[in-house]
Amino acid sequence: MNIVGNLNTLGYGLSAIGPGIGVGIVFAAFINGVARQPEARGQLQGIAFIGFALSEALAILGLVLAFALGA
Repeated sequence: MNIVGNLNTLGYGLSAIGPGIGVGIVFAAFINGVARQPEARGQLQGIAFIGFALSEALAILGLVLAFALGA
């Protein structure tokens, strides 16, 4: 039996689960914070977007590595 291919795309698919969960946790905490103290919305919104950007940076880095190592 000859198996051809690589596991880079499967590895990226599995590694995308982490940032997806992270983004969900960031925005769940943002919604909870705004629900408890609506006057702090402006301050919490900036922090939420920074957390979102950092979580998504991990997903983009995983995608780049999947293509770079797959060549």
